[in-house]
This record gives sequence, C-alpha cells and structure tokens, in this order.
Amino acid sequence: MRFFTSSSSGSQSRPHTPADKANMGCCHSGRIDYEHDPVHLCHFDMHRAVGKGAFGKVRVVQHKRSKTTYALKYINKQQCIKQKSVASIIQERHLLEEVNHPFLVNLRYAFQDEENCFYVLDLMMGGDLRFHLNMRGCFPEHVVRFWVAELACGLSYLHEQRIIHRDIKPDNILLDAAGHAHITDFNVAIHYSSRRRHTSVGGTMYYMAPEMVDPARPGYYWQIDFWSLGVVAHELLWHSRPFEGNSVEKLTHSILSDSITVPPRVVPKMAPVSREGCGAVLSLLDRNPHTRLGCRSIATSLGELKSHPWFANLDWRRLERKEMQPPYVPDQSRANFDVGLEMDDYMSGEKRLTSKRRALPDMEKVSPEQRIFLEQFTLFDFERSPRSSYFPRNESIGSSSPPSTTGSTYAGHSRGHSPTESGRTSSVRTSSDRSSTTRYGDHTQVIVPPTLLAGYR
Repeated sequence: MRFFTSSSSGSQSRPHTPADKANMGCCHSGRIDYEHDPVHLCHFDMHRAVGKGAFGKVRVVQHKRSKTTYALKYINKQQCIKQKSVASIIQERHLLEEVNHPFLVNLRYAFQDEENCFYVLDLMMGGDLRFHLNMRGCFPEHVVRFWVAELACGLSYLHEQRIIHRDIKPDNILLDAAGHAHITDFNVAIHYSSRRRHTSVGGTMYYMAPEMVDPARPGYYWQIDFWSLGVVAHELLWHSRPFEGNSVEKLTHSILSDSITVPPRVVPKMAPVSREGCGAVLSLLDRNPHTRLGCRSIATSLGELKSHPWFANLDWRRLERKEMQPPYVPDQSRANFDVGLEMDDYMSGEKRLTSKRRALPDMEKVSPEQRIFLEQFTLFDFERSPRSSYFPRNESIGSSSPPSTTGSTYAGHSRGHSPTESGRTSSVRTSSDRSSTTRYGDHTQVIVPPTLLAGYR
C-alpha cells in the first residue's frame, strides 16, 4: 500500500470531489454513542483518497468527536484472498497492536466490515525519505545523524518487543510535519526467538544483511535491522547504496564480498562527512553481526550508539522525548502526493466505501479465508484496548489458514520458516527509486530491482 501525504490536513485542503461527498454522505444519521459503540467507519469523516495499493486505498479521515486526523488504510478481503495474502494481513495486524512508540507509525483503530479490513494509523504529513532523496539527492551530515538516532530508538524498541522489521529503507521511513522520522510498513516483520535463528528471506534486497542472503550462514537474528540502517545512512549521506549488482548473483556477491569505501569514490558536491560519521556507517555495515554497531546485545544496543563519537553531542534524553527541533523540516506549502489520484478516484467507478453499519456474515457460511478475517482481524481501539502480544512468542501466525509451501526461495536456494513466520511464501515486487510515495505496506515479501527479476522466473 502506498500512501501520499498532503500539504494540509482535513477538509480545508481543497474543495471536495464528488467521490468525497459520496463517501462522507453515506454515514447513517443516527446519533453515535462513542462511549459504548465499537469503533466503526461512521465515527470518521472521510476526505481525499491519497494512496492506492494492491488491495485498496488510503484516505485522510478525521475522527468526528476528537477532530484528530488519521490515515485510513482499507484492504479489500476478496483481493487479499485472491493474492493469497491473508496470513500476511493478519501478521501485520497482530504486530501493530503490540507496538506503540514515538518513532513508529502507530495503529490507533482497527475494524472490519463485510468487504474490507480497516487500519486507522498516525498520519504523517512530511512524506517519506525516498521522496525527499529524489528531490534533494542527499542530506547534510547533521540531518542524517539526527534521523539515524531517532530510527535507532525505534528499532531498539522493536527488538525489545522481540520484533524484527526486516525492511528498513527510505521508502518505509516517514516524516511528520516537524521532521521527526518514523518507521512504517510491518508486513514482512516477524517475531524472533532467541532459541533459534531465522532463515526465511524477506525485505528489499539492496538492504538485506549478509547473514540473510548467504545460504552458508546458519540464519539471522534482530541485528539485520541495524545493517539496513547502515545502508540507509549511506544512501542519505551520499545518494548511493554501498552494494549494487545487475543480477541476483552479482548483488548477493556485492553484499557478501565487496569492500566498503566510505566516503564513496564518487560523491555528490557537498560538505565532506566527518571521520566520525564515516566510522559510524562502517560500523553499522560490519558483516559480523556480533560486532556490528548496536548489535552486541539488546540490553546494550542503544547504549552502544549513544557512546559512539558520531553521536557525542546529541542530547539523547530530549531526542527520545521528541523535544529536539529536527534540523530538516518538510516543506508544507508543497503537496507530497500524486494529485492524479483524485481524478482516478472520481473516474474509476469502483464501489465506494460506505459507513452504514451492516451485519458481518454468518461464520458458518463463509470461506475458510473469510473466517480467518472474522476471527483474527479483531477490533482495536487505542483508547480502550491494552497493547499486548496477541499470540505466544513462538506460535505461528495465521495457523488456521490453508497450508502453503514451506520455505522461501531466494537466489537459487530455499530456506525454511521459523515457527514465528506464519508459513508464508516469498513473493517478489519491483523496487523503484523514482517513487514519490510514502509506503504503508504492500503485503509482499522479497523485493528486488526490476533488472534482477529474471533470476526468479
């Protein structure tokens, strides 16, 4: 799912299209009991469609009582079943319920109707880092250092919850209006167990750690996320990734064997990066996960980064509380979304969302996949529901789903799933640096550049 941010919030950003009016006018006129009624679509005023994905769209919505603006992501169940992504949706739904942190895009509400599953998420008005990279080329060192520190706080929190994100990249880092960085897109995230390594492959190949792509290694733990953070830091500083290749085999070889030159031999015209900054990037890109920066243990992870010379002048206490002024503030006078979506929303003729309450189907009369949605995509309200693990740490997610192939094929080899990885098979999607979108999740697994697709066919 791709999400495009707008330059202003709420209904005052532009005149409503006919599609907006149709969606906003369909809520029943009866009085809403916010205190006792479960959360539902009729609790929100819907505004522009700002994103489009494989299973549905994203709209800006405003809660009628609190007037808070959110991002509403809705997923068509039939499309999801058709693409065999039910387990992936349920996996993300459960993970999102567990987490809540200042540097994550947090789940606020979840509910469903007969046709769709709905996520109501924090709305980020600053766009994603891929968009800003494409616009600027690279960023000053002090800006990158600030974002890396914030992202490290978010990753450290996830790892404490025994969650590996597995897809840290500029596309999945959103800025709020002030310029703070937030991690999003949990559709390939997994729980990990310290009792066994994980071996399935998931994420975007350019950002995959050596221990994930090397079939000779025994597997990986949470340390892969800090490797990905190192690749992101390299890309933000020099507008280039440290590892390249025009085939799966060549890119794998680059990740496993190429020498890492920091700064790169060819760099954009900008102020040079300090020795401490170069050292931090190299330490994050340590091929040994046990000596990688921030990776000696979960308990000391964030402390390792705090003690690195690159972060010596950061006030971490204020940073973790979001009390520091970000050094880069997104331009809110310019729209960061695809304006063509509004015309597409008007012309597509697709069935409109309706906030009229309808009874859910009879459990005895639905397909096994629909039954999984009804049973496991449960209601969530952040003001009422406690955030806790929805399932045992080592139990498979979506275990009642139809059986699927066990193992993920990648670069010519197959690696088995761990008990917490839901038995999902890897699919492939292309990754484009030309994207100007903010990702809220496409519910797919392995991402490779278009030139590498031949290796999977």
